[in-house]
Amino acid sequence: QGWSPLPQGSSEPVPRHTSNSDIMASASADKLLTTLSRVSLGLGGLAIIPSICLFDVDGGQRAVVFNMFSGVEDKVRGEGTHFRVPWLMQPKLYNIRMRPKLIQTTTGTKDLQIVTIHVRMLFRPSVEGLPTIHKTLGEDYDERVLPSIANEVMKATVAQYNAEQLLTQREQVSHVIRDGIIQRAKQFNIVMDDISITHLTYGKEFARAIEEKQVAQQDAERQKFLVEMADQERQATITRSEGEAEAAKLISEALAKHGKGLIDVRRIDAAKDIAESLAKSPNVMYLPAGQQMLLNVAGSGRQQ
Repeated sequence: QGWSPLPQGSSEPVPRHTSNSDIMASASADKLLTTLSRVSLGLGGLAIIPSICLFDVDGGQRAVVFNMFSGVEDKVRGEGTHFRVPWLMQPKLYNIRMRPKLIQTTTGTKDLQIVTIHVRMLFRPSVEGLPTIHKTLGEDYDERVLPSIANEVMKATVAQYNAEQLLTQREQVSHVIRDGIIQRAKQFNIVMDDISITHLTYGKEFARAIEEKQVAQQDAERQKFLVEMADQERQATITRSEGEAEAAKLISEALAKHGKGLIDVRRIDAAKDIAESLAKSPNVMYLPAGQQMLLNVAGSGRQQ
């Protein structure tokens, strides 16, 4: 039952009657709205549960879980979807793919020469050692460990060799550095897949000394070549002289035995060669012997 508006000239409201059907409709609407709100809240809660209680580990990654009660768990989660208790379990993802790292250091050799050496490393964390890495080093374990151990091993290794040995025995030096870094990184649960020396440079003074040495060696090689060439020329001259002396001896023996017949034969052969050469030349003209044809032509002209 309700109340109608006040009529003019009246000081009290007039009662208004409400039907039962209106009351029931209003109650049904309230009940429906309440049910819908509860369902929506339930669906919203169900939609939030996966993002809160589940986490994914992608390929090339591993997860280390920190428990608020027991600390870092020893179990490492692999690829896939895993369950966690909200707030109680906090996963931390680590990349287990190979990654490159370039380290350079400047140090002294055994003969006190300054050398700058560059080493390229391919590394990855040990999956079994990820809980220890998370406890002791953290996510930036490579920046904390690799520069220090690489510099230590490289300086200790380079100090055992002379500057020249670093060039001539580079493979051995690289092998020693590789073994040293692998052993040191293993102590921190870091796996080294490849280590190689990419650059090896010396100071300006040593580079200038090497250049001067190379120039001196080239000059020595040049002088050696000149000496060998002069020796070969001397041997050729001796051989040529011996050959000419042998030829003269043979000619003398032939002349003593056969007279001047050999010389005449040689003279005839030479004349034959000269005549053949002149016959092939287009600029040669043959005239009768003992006559001056040009002079005769000039004299006959004057007489006429």
